[in-house]
Amino acid sequence: MRQIIYQLRNRIVSRKYVYRAPSVPKINHINTVKWIDKPNSFDNDRFCFLNLEAEYGGWCDRSKGMLWAYNLNYMDWINQHGIDVKTGLNWIDEFISGIDTNNIGTDPYPTALRIINWVKFFSKYKESISEKHLSSLYSQMLHLQNNIEYHLLGNHILEDAFALFIGSNYLRDDRLLKKSTRLLIKELNRQILPDGAHYEQSPMYHCILLDRLLDCVNFDTTDNIFLKDVAVKMLGHLENMLWSDRSYPLFNDSAYGIAPMPTEIFDYAKRLSLEWSPISLRESGYRHLKSRHFDLIADCGEIRACYQPGHSHADALGYELQVDGANLIVDTGISTYEKNARRQFERGSSAHNTVTVGDRDSSEVWGGFRVGGRSCVKIIEDGTNKVIAHCRGYRDKHIHKRVFDCKERSVSITDSLTGGVVGISRLYIAPHLKVKKISDCKVAVDNGVTITIKDAMSFVIKDALVSNEYNRFEKTAVVEILFSGIMQYSFSI
Repeated sequence: MRQIIYQLRNRIVSRKYVYRAPSVPKINHINTVKWIDKPNSFDNDRFCFLNLEAEYGGWCDRSKGMLWAYNLNYMDWINQHGIDVKTGLNWIDEFISGIDTNNIGTDPYPTALRIINWVKFFSKYKESISEKHLSSLYSQMLHLQNNIEYHLLGNHILEDAFALFIGSNYLRDDRLLKKSTRLLIKELNRQILPDGAHYEQSPMYHCILLDRLLDCVNFDTTDNIFLKDVAVKMLGHLENMLWSDRSYPLFNDSAYGIAPMPTEIFDYAKRLSLEWSPISLRESGYRHLKSRHFDLIADCGEIRACYQPGHSHADALGYELQVDGANLIVDTGISTYEKNARRQFERGSSAHNTVTVGDRDSSEVWGGFRVGGRSCVKIIEDGTNKVIAHCRGYRDKHIHKRVFDCKERSVSITDSLTGGVVGISRLYIAPHLKVKKISDCKVAVDNGVTITIKDAMSFVIKDALVSNEYNRFEKTAVVEILFSGIMQYSFSI
């Protein structure tokens, strides 16, 4: 109910930025360790975000999409390697001069991220920072305080809390520090599951938020043990969600090139003297099965962020698979946040290594960031190398049961559907591999793996596109298996 009230308030009450910083608190000179450098996105007056490059066209330039404009206003790039103090301050001055008419940059989310980036830059170049810069920073903090994203919640309100916590530590605002600490503790308790996962179940957002939490530990002047404990839990979860090359699977809204990579996060945590151990995957619904040659991560969980499912996909009982440390079965990933046909496809069940019934998804995804009816997923056998789960969904509440069985030289997937309906089980092949149909029940992969299909009605191999970064696509193949009742396919070497 509270979220609905704030949704209405957000539509009625103006969030226009008004300068308000009558008295800037004193700076806290905090002894920090080196944080993670931002990726290079600015060079010779050109910006590249989401793999789209353009010259600066103003803070409200939406020609490359709203997410691109948001990235411009985050100002991550002032903390990229090689940016000197003069260049950074010139862009900060440019932002300050246009802030009154910048209705994108003064949205709460980019404001929160920019506050953190400015604090880092100001901490690094403290001798070059003027009263004007500090006054603008403080005014933006007060603006954010009055526009906390209670209407969205999820990772947005966590970013608001992170920014106010870091900013109030830096500017010694005790009142704002107490308020932001309460909000931060409340939201971390709400959003971090007992197994250490962020409840939006996106490995990418998990890394983004963990990096930000480590920033809070880095700038904390109060020695808040709770923040360190949560960071340790999130580090433990991340350890158990990685492939052998230390990359993460692309479940839900996940891509590469946005979040810091796990190795960078682990190095940062070590610089902060944090110690952690892998945590068993439980409440997140993810399961990680390993054998001598195979490595499988499966999504056997329900949508946990029930009131903010914007980054959730209809991927119940989907999975990714590696053989001998190399990708074999991959997720299609995400390429865009624009509300278009590709976004709708990438969130739907047919974009994942799971089952569709007719044209129905396991959960009803729509509108770019919305979910209607949700599937109900339950794990009924939870072993080290074998997991059995079923999903009740597809609008008509058909039950899809799936068995994951990981052996030393093979992995088998057994699918069953109730009600006599016909389903399609999809397998998205890694882009660097070639596949060939060699019989009515076998597919050869050019890495030495054979896919054997049993009790299917038929199968076809089609062309497909996958995307592990925004706005970049790779051609690949998808195996579509038509079946009714029970069907099994296996990978063997």
